[in-house]
Amino acid sequence: MKALILSGGKGTRLRPLTYTGAKQLVPVANKPILWYGIEGIVAAGITDIGIIISPETGEEVKSWTGKGDRFGAKITYILQDTPAGLAHAVKIAQPFLGNSPFIMYLGDNLIQNPLSPFLEQFTQKQLDGLILLRPVENPTSFGVAVVGDNGRVLQLVEKPQNPPSNLALVGVYFFDNTIHEAIANIQPSARGELEITDAIQQLINTDKQVDACTLDGWWLDTGKKDDLLSANQIILDERSTYNVEGDVDPQSQIIGRVKIGRGTKLINCTVRGPVIIGENCHLENSFIGPYTSIADAVNLIDAEIEHSVILSEAKIVNINHRIVDTLIGRRAQLTTAPQRPKALRFMLGDDSQVELT
Repeated sequence: MKALILSGGKGTRLRPLTYTGAKQLVPVANKPILWYGIEGIVAAGITDIGIIISPETGEEVKSWTGKGDRFGAKITYILQDTPAGLAHAVKIAQPFLGNSPFIMYLGDNLIQNPLSPFLEQFTQKQLDGLILLRPVENPTSFGVAVVGDNGRVLQLVEKPQNPPSNLALVGVYFFDNTIHEAIANIQPSARGELEITDAIQQLINTDKQVDACTLDGWWLDTGKKDDLLSANQIILDERSTYNVEGDVDPQSQIIGRVKIGRGTKLINCTVRGPVIIGENCHLENSFIGPYTSIADAVNLIDAEIEHSVILSEAKIVNINHRIVDTLIGRRAQLTTAPQRPKALRFMLGDDSQVELT
């Protein structure tokens, strides 16, 4: 069994943050989104992993993620020159996949459920395909499935105007090698891409066995800012522990589940968890509220922040109003003059600078 993780694309829904980096490397609770998928796949016992990368961000993905040693896996990188669809990604990965069954995992997705039960069902029933589904309120924005009483998939439709169900395809799929023939027999869609939904429908049309499982845990597509902040909140809620390795002065107060990395200094600060703060940060005269992730080497002085994600080397100084629901990129600088603004809400990309006057 192998795995194929898709980590290409241009991340247009997270711009300006992703003008300078891969969306799959944006951190949730100070860990790149991509790594959660890798860890989940390895936990299911799959260690031979191919990662689809793009020309724009592939080298960054390779540099951050490496050869797989940190995960107990072997990682092979596969370049997709153009974003020509999910089925196209499988097509160009065929030399890596060979005749092995595999799991395909979209690198910007997070799911709560472990993968092992789905893998077991796929293997024991000797399925040609197994898809994961989740009920959604806006099925017109997703690929949706019609499923029979026995769990067999009857029909798939990509972003239908009149959805036949509210069961959206989660970005996790299990395939036997029959998927390659199915992909070879489909045509590009109206948007010029080889759609994985069309390939799965081809399996169904040729009487292959494709089943579905409905997730009972959460599923998050982190392609938008608010979804990423929701993912950060959920992960901090579920996995936070108290672990203070930095230097906290007597005037500072740590409340609840807070993790503070080595080399970080807190001076006259209040931190109310769940919160994670990385290494070598300097925080002074500040309040850090729940569901905040602060990456390495951040400077936070005379500021209040909560329910936000701050990337490495950002600098926030003299913001005399609470910052909420905010995503701030690497090396971004946010400062203000003495006047007090009425409200603040930001999405700042890497290297940006903002001064409020």
